[in-house]
Amino acid sequence: MSRTPQEIFQRYVHAGPLTRDADALAETFTEDGVFEAPFMPHGGALPRRIVGREAIRASMAAHYGQQLKDDRKPNLQKSGFVLHTTSDPEVFIAEIDTAFDGDDEDIVVSLVQIFRTRDGRIARLRDYFSPSLLS
Repeated sequence: MSRTPQEIFQRYVHAGPLTRDADALAETFTEDGVFEAPFMPHGGALPRRIVGREAIRASMAAHYGQQLKDDRKPNLQKSGFVLHTTSDPEVFIAEIDTAFDGDDEDIVVSLVQIFRTRDGRIARLRDYFSPSLLS
């Protein structure tokens, strides 16, 4: 099934950051998909590398369960993203600024994600963000 980078990205964001649905998120990945968060500290909230759809499902379910204590949701009106296509039709890059409402000032978390896709699903996602920005 062929999907555009925009469609793949929107499915991923809806399943993950917006609804925290580990099952839906896992389904955006290929069966052998890889999720990497290279800036995640060892022993952090997520492993730095998760291999396979079922491992992604289990890890994200545990992660989202921990996040239930944190009810902050992104402010979509203040957040934004830009997608960049590459010369490889299976690779695209997302530049993201996610805004959270703060008491005195908003918290903005900027990150870059590199998506490698296959058959309309994510084969490898490298998520470059600093988890300490959400502390």
